[in-house]
Amino acid sequence: MPRVSRVRSLGKYFLLLDNLLVVLGFFVVFPLISIRFVDQLGWAALVVGLALGLRQFLQQGLGIFGGALADRFGAKPLIVTGMLLRAAGFATMALADQPWILIFSCALSAFGGTLFDPPRVALVIKLTRPHERGRFYSLLMMQDSAGVVIGALLGSWLLRYDFHWVCWFGAAFFVLAAALNAFVLPAYRVSTSVRAPIMNGIKAAVKDSYFRRYVLTLTGYYVLSIQVMLMLPLLVNEVSGAPETIRWMYLIQAILSLSLLYPIARWSEKYFRLDQRLMVGLLLMTFSLMPLGFVHSLSGILALIFFFYLGLIIAEPARETLSASLSNPHARASYMGFSKLGLAFGGAIGYTGGGWLYDIGHEMNLPEIPWLLLGVVGIITALALHRQFSPGV
Repeated sequence: MPRVSRVRSLGKYFLLLDNLLVVLGFFVVFPLISIRFVDQLGWAALVVGLALGLRQFLQQGLGIFGGALADRFGAKPLIVTGMLLRAAGFATMALADQPWILIFSCALSAFGGTLFDPPRVALVIKLTRPHERGRFYSLLMMQDSAGVVIGALLGSWLLRYDFHWVCWFGAAFFVLAAALNAFVLPAYRVSTSVRAPIMNGIKAAVKDSYFRRYVLTLTGYYVLSIQVMLMLPLLVNEVSGAPETIRWMYLIQAILSLSLLYPIARWSEKYFRLDQRLMVGLLLMTFSLMPLGFVHSLSGILALIFFFYLGLIIAEPARETLSASLSNPHARASYMGFSKLGLAFGGAIGYTGGGWLYDIGHEMNLPEIPWLLLGVVGIITALALHRQFSPGV
């Protein structure tokens, strides 16, 4: 095997191992935050949604700066530092008995993600060839799904003893991932520019009007997708009366991803454009969420969640590949950092607005309100994507 191909192959194996640790560390903790602070401690969903939304907004909104730093200094120092900050955030969350401590721990976790996420995404682009990139994203998503289930199961089991254990295990995974990157990851450059000024990559991404429009349009997509961390777990827990049933939600995701994600990606890439796959997945997610306020059985809710996840596994590999194809190789990490701005806005709106609407819907005895409004957001987003990517429109 030629040296370059061997380096790429080993690099992809490393990315898979690194991704597994990150997913396990994150999903041990985050799916249980709303259960811990809303259901167990009786905090308002708005307060918890604000903390989660702030985490999302800070991490993704500042991602362009993390990406620019990685373009300038390389991936390794940013990844290691960021993962240690994420671990510190989870350790602090174990002590959260007041809203400000939860908010501070989420902010600390966000700053860690700001540093390690853009260079990790840029490494995927660097180590994969364009024709294999969509399939590799599908493999990462399959791994994510398995990690989500294992992490959620481990977190649910640890929650029986104490939420402290949930947070400490999450922190331990990120410390392990930081050590792996520190001692194994080569000092890769993630852009083709050699030590260009930090602002060069930021300016290139911000001034790219086509890419900017695409990124901001994805705000609506993320408003829907992040509900797997807030409103969907709350709904499943509310209907079932047992936090352990959340595992079924993530089990559905795992089964779908492991059985269908890769075949769907292989088949659809032959016949459909990336933007078409993204829009189809988004519409399926949209029409799965809208009826949730009218369904009162656990089986009915899980059936709709099944179709929501099916839409997600159609849309997500296409979104990742489309973002990579629109990026500038001279400022790869900066573009990937800027691409997270839609997630920053979508996360902030989805978490804070979703928590607020969830509270309002229950106070007014109209639980369908947040789900119908999410449907409106999804339809508007799909129309905006169609307008940008359809020829002649």
